[in-house]
Amino acid sequence: MPLFGSMTEVVGPAIPGLLTVRDFLPPEAAAGLCRHIDEQPWRDDLKRRVQHYGYRYDYTARTVRRDARLGPLPDWLLPLATALAAPAFLGALADQVIVNEYLPGQGIASHVDCLPCFGPRIAILSLGSPAVMIFSQPRTDARHAVMLEERSLTILSGAARTDWQHGIPARKSDVVGGVKLVRSRRVSVTFRTVRPATGS
Repeated sequence: MPLFGSMTEVVGPAIPGLLTVRDFLPPEAAAGLCRHIDEQPWRDDLKRRVQHYGYRYDYTARTVRRDARLGPLPDWLLPLATALAAPAFLGALADQVIVNEYLPGQGIASHVDCLPCFGPRIAILSLGSPAVMIFSQPRTDARHAVMLEERSLTILSGAARTDWQHGIPARKSDVVGGVKLVRSRRVSVTFRTVRPATGS
């Protein structure tokens, strides 16, 4: 799978540790990744469909345990995980991946990815429809809307990882620059590293 074929720009808004890489995957690589994803079984125990690789995350306990290990990442994810291990991205090889499917009207509540469970950086690859992600800082009530563009990569580190919540409003369209953008299907692929002390 060719990577970084049309990578053009790294953008960081006023949130320390938040980076967005536009056009991280070329269109043909993104389409191939989507095909691999759709060939796999989905879990539908949430309002949205999900897939877990490496480790299964326990949404009820909000943790990931060592005995929830599913095995190594599949071969079709390894090239991407290897590329994301570069110092500019995760800085380590991901051993946990979650795939989320968002249909129009679906979102995810504001949250911080489990700090005791996962390492200091999170990488989110966006496929399909663009959508707006809201970053909020509970201590100051600050809010920033960040467009997650198709085939973009978002890296959370530092304050963006630990102090800012992120979520996607459950709606069917977003307004960006005064323009209404109707959502279609979006798939996110999130790469994380499981902390050694997690679980049993």
